[in-house]
Amino acid sequence: MRDWTDVVAIGCALPGVEPGSSCGQPALRFRNKTLAGTTAPGLYSFVLHVAEGEKDMLIETDPATFWQTDHYRGWPAVLVRYGTDAGDRIATLLRRAWWDRATIAQRKA
Repeated sequence: MRDWTDVVAIGCALPGVEPGSSCGQPALRFRNKTLAGTTAPGLYSFVLHVAEGEKDMLIETDPATFWQTDHYRGWPAVLVRYGTDAGDRIATLLRRAWWDRATIAQRKA
């Protein structure tokens, strides 16, 4: 993922995902919930919603890509740096964020 445009391209390819906003900043929304957003500190990262246990594992196994600030501790979201070699992994996490919020019917489709 080079920048937010890449995140949007992958996210909007998922059924029902639309560009929107979160806290007044660009975000990807699905079923009135944020999947990812640009509310990260600085222009070099974005926020991706993940399970809390998964977040810890991501930060431990790839701190060059995944990180957090005190603001995000205890929240089911991780900060993701642009420009790392983890593009496929990030795309999978974005699809999982969609899956976790999808209805059974949406998953079957």
